[in-house]
Amino acid sequence: MKCIYKFLLKTLLWFVAISVIWVLVYKFVPVPFTPLMAIRSINSDKKYSTKHQWKPISEISENLQLAVICSEDQNFLKHNGFDVKALKEAYLENQEGKRMRGGSTISQQTAKNVFLWQGRNWLRKGLEVWFTFLIETLWSKERILEVYLNSIEMGKGVFGAEAAANYWFNTSAKKLNKNQASAIAAILPNPLKYSANPVSKYINSRKNWIQQQMRYFGTFSLKEIKK
Repeated sequence: MKCIYKFLLKTLLWFVAISVIWVLVYKFVPVPFTPLMAIRSINSDKKYSTKHQWKPISEISENLQLAVICSEDQNFLKHNGFDVKALKEAYLENQEGKRMRGGSTISQQTAKNVFLWQGRNWLRKGLEVWFTFLIETLWSKERILEVYLNSIEMGKGVFGAEAAANYWFNTSAKKLNKNQASAIAAILPNPLKYSANPVSKYINSRKNWIQQQMRYFGTFSLKEIKK
C-alpha cells in the first residue's frame, strides 16, 4: 500500500507541476493548436481544413470583445472564474425542462478549449475546474479573453477571431463592426449548426439581443479588462 500511495503522490505532483508550467508557458506564448482542432481534423473528411491565425487582443475589435462578454459571460470582469449565480440559474432552468443551457464562464470555456477535450464526464469537469483556477490565478483577465478569442470555434474549421472575421465577412478581426461582431457572438452556442452570414431568424434575434446587452453594458475598452 505504501508503494501505491507513493506512486499516486508522485503522479499527482507531476501532474500539478506539468499543468502549472503549461499554463505559465501559454501566459506568454500564442496557443498554436488546441485539442478540439485536432479532433475536428481527425474526424473530418479530406476537404476539411483548420482556419486559425493568432492575433494579439489589441488587433481584435473591441466590438467583438464586448459582444462575446455580453453573449457568454456578462460577469467576466467580476468573477474569479466561476459564476455561481449563472450556474444556479442554468441548473434551475434545466430542471424545469426548459432549453438546456450551461453556466460556463469565458474562463471555463478557455480552460476547456485550450487544455482539454470535449465531453461532460466528471473527470473532464474536474480538470476544467483545476485549469480554470490556474488561468484565473496565473493569467490576467486580458490574457484570458485574448486566448479565448483566438481559440474558440466560430464555424466549421474556423477557430479564433481573425479566421472568423475573414470567413464570415471577408475582413479582419480588428475591423469588425458591432453588427458583424454580434453576429459571430450569436452563433457561439453551436458554431457548426448556425451561420453568422447570412443569419437565420433565430440568430438574428440573438444578434439583436446581444446588441441590446452591449448598449446596456456601456463603454468598454481594454483598459476595463486591465483593471
